[in-house]
Amino acid sequence: MTQLGDNQQVVQEVSDHPKWMFWKKRRYVVASLAFLGFFNVYALRANLSIAIVAMTENQTITLDNGTIIYGPEFDWDSKIQGLVLSSFFYGYITTQLLGGWISAKVGGKRVFGIGIGVTGLLTLLTPVLARTSVNLLLTIRIIEGVFEGVTYPCIHAVWSRWAPPLERTKLATIAFSGSYVGTVVSMPASASLATALGWSSIFYFFGAIALVWFVFWWWLVSESPADDPRISKAELEYIRQSLGNVEAKRKINHPWKAILTSPPVWAIVVSHFTDNWGFYTLLTQLPTFMKDMFSYNLEKTGFLSGLPYLAMAIMIQFSGQLADWLRERKILTTTQVRKIFNCGAFIIHAIFMVAAVYLDSPAGTVVCLVVAVGLGVCSWSGFGVNYLDIAPQHASVIMGLSNTFATMAGICSPILTGYIVTTKSPHEWQIVFCIASGIFVFGSIVYGIFASGEVQSWAVKSEVRKESQYDNECFEE
Repeated sequence: MTQLGDNQQVVQEVSDHPKWMFWKKRRYVVASLAFLGFFNVYALRANLSIAIVAMTENQTITLDNGTIIYGPEFDWDSKIQGLVLSSFFYGYITTQLLGGWISAKVGGKRVFGIGIGVTGLLTLLTPVLARTSVNLLLTIRIIEGVFEGVTYPCIHAVWSRWAPPLERTKLATIAFSGSYVGTVVSMPASASLATALGWSSIFYFFGAIALVWFVFWWWLVSESPADDPRISKAELEYIRQSLGNVEAKRKINHPWKAILTSPPVWAIVVSHFTDNWGFYTLLTQLPTFMKDMFSYNLEKTGFLSGLPYLAMAIMIQFSGQLADWLRERKILTTTQVRKIFNCGAFIIHAIFMVAAVYLDSPAGTVVCLVVAVGLGVCSWSGFGVNYLDIAPQHASVIMGLSNTFATMAGICSPILTGYIVTTKSPHEWQIVFCIASGIFVFGSIVYGIFASGEVQSWAVKSEVRKESQYDNECFEE
């Protein structure tokens, strides 16, 4: 251990294994399985945006009585489609705070696993219920949202026990990148499945994968390092010392008044809403946008819609490594890192999102979207990890609060788009994208003014490692 000040030490891990053998470290096994968990979270969430194109496009249909007709299997207008696409988020918003609170009490491993496992099971039932009634489809998507709503808040409960402070960004972004890989894979895969086997195969395929993942997560992951029978003594001691034993089980009292009146908390909330607005606008509407603007077929739409998320999956890893490197080398403070990555990403996203919708070239539009989304994901090395900076032991409930407000973007964006895009004209899509860009600019301003990377006074406990001290002492040397 290296002494930095009177009360602070940087704990270094002593291991028999080289650094590149990450699979020998249990915290990276947890991060890898969390990556696959978020892969499923977004594959289960994004599949409908492709399936609905196949469900509502004109096709030759043979009725039970042998009559052949040409038309969509589901004759839904843009408003109904917007309602179907947003229905997931009606359930999703209800369990954000609950998921954070429960995981803080009982641990994030169980809550995370059950949330994804049950969603996978319900996904298998989607085709039957959709063909029965649109109301049943809406109902099951709402219930899926209820169970997926716990996933993001509870993963912070996992990291509060597993992630050493100077590895938070790396471990968290490894896990979060699964969201984008899940989107990258699910969109073209869903398009191919719909073309080859029909749209219902999309839900059977991804529902089954989620259940397989659940088995491995439940078997291999423990609530805390101390509960893991496979962890080495060196790694266990390293995590314990770096966290100050915060993984130990004890009662946690959340200072709700302080949380709800904290400017850094609301800076995160606004940024989370901002990021979600842009993300869900593209997640739910990009396949339809590509079809309306360029008349692409389903398979090409699915492939091109997945490209921006491929850029996200790559860049989030890079940004996480760079963010922690800048902190470890004392080049920037945690506050500076969070603000630069977050605000820079939002401004880039706003500029290229507007450029994408005003270009007449399909290639130019795709390139702009890839740049916007690929560099925009660097915001997750800002607000996405900031919960753990300002209040490590309350991160799961703050994430729940933040995601509650952020989920409003998932509800409002598809519905608003459905009301704006009624004739499928380029001008209507320009309005949709300009609204998203304006929200990005607003979010950047708020975060730049009010965000912080230091542990807040109301979150400081004697047993919690004060990482802000580390930043201050490093820069005073």
